[in-house]
Amino acid sequence: MDFSRVQLSESDLTFRDELRAFLKKIVTDDVIARDRETGENFDEGVHLALGAQGYLAADFKDEADGGFSTLRRRIWDLELGRAHTPWFHWGTTAMVARSVEAFGSQELKDEVLPNVLSGHYRLCLGYTEPEGGSDVATCKTRAVRDGTEGTWIINGSKMFTSNAQNAQYVFLITNTDPSAPKHRSLTMFLVPLDSPGVEIQPIRTVDGDRTNITYYSDVRIEDKYRIGEVNGGWSVLREALNAEHGTVERDDEGLQKLAAMSEHLLLLAEAVDHVAAVAPEEGSARYRLGRAVARLEAAMSTPEMFGRVAIAQTMRDVTPDLMDLLGTAASLPVGVHGAADDGGAEYIFRLAGPTGIYGGTLEVFRNMIAQHALGLGRPNYSPPKAS
Repeated sequence: MDFSRVQLSESDLTFRDELRAFLKKIVTDDVIARDRETGENFDEGVHLALGAQGYLAADFKDEADGGFSTLRRRIWDLELGRAHTPWFHWGTTAMVARSVEAFGSQELKDEVLPNVLSGHYRLCLGYTEPEGGSDVATCKTRAVRDGTEGTWIINGSKMFTSNAQNAQYVFLITNTDPSAPKHRSLTMFLVPLDSPGVEIQPIRTVDGDRTNITYYSDVRIEDKYRIGEVNGGWSVLREALNAEHGTVERDDEGLQKLAAMSEHLLLLAEAVDHVAAVAPEEGSARYRLGRAVARLEAAMSTPEMFGRVAIAQTMRDVTPDLMDLLGTAASLPVGVHGAADDGGAEYIFRLAGPTGIYGGTLEVFRNMIAQHALGLGRPNYSPPKAS
């Protein structure tokens, strides 16, 4: 692995400095405070400003089409995290937009993509169901033709539809043939969230974030909102799942984002630095901080689905130590008088748990590594035979 420092050209330095100044202007203290209070990980003013400046389009497009170079995309990702930009949902929007671009009708592309790149349309995921767990293919939300080729009727519900309250469309998995095998019964739709029969209810998670449960009651949509072939949804979904899992093909330059959730490590690194500045100087504290930094550096260097596990597990293992080093005051949240590090360690401690759930649990990723990387068999969860 090459740990050499990348030398930035004058034009790349100018790009970095201009982006850093722009983010400082739009990601104000009020924006950050409001984001922590609402837990939405989204700010419309920031999003629209980045769209108007052309940054969203540059991040979405390939370099050959006028998008960022690999190096500038890396600078972009890092500066967004360092500025504490409320940003996690742009990745979801871009991922769904690429599915629309690849599999959607021309009419749907013309309706959606320009508004995505300007920041006016946001897209969210309708995968998990209340009783479905991490296996999204066990889908019970039904889509049925309304007697013609032109209309579908959708009924069902989805859990963890994060950012639905700020989105215009949901990328929805539906079952269009219950008698078929589960991977051959799925059809994908981009459902307008202002359709009659759509209901969005908020759910608050332990880290203070807002997600949603969404209900679909006799929701009627035109066939133009179908993405891909009828009962061919798994082919559409597979590419989006690969992007969410971080198992996409890597580039040769080594500058691509290493793994899903790597932006969370920037927050953990900040927390470690702040604790190190005030922690006791006796030996055990230094040892625990050194171990935390070593784990952090290892996780930052681990790619793909391996990195997804390393990041979340490192956060779960390191954050209790940070809390313990700061003492009782570390249990107080941001904005409370007397909170250690103004609640920074307390926040990252609460964030560590859900980080191992978002986009698939750690157990799911460990099974993926076992089967696809190590060539082991599928896990057997049946009870042991009686002797």
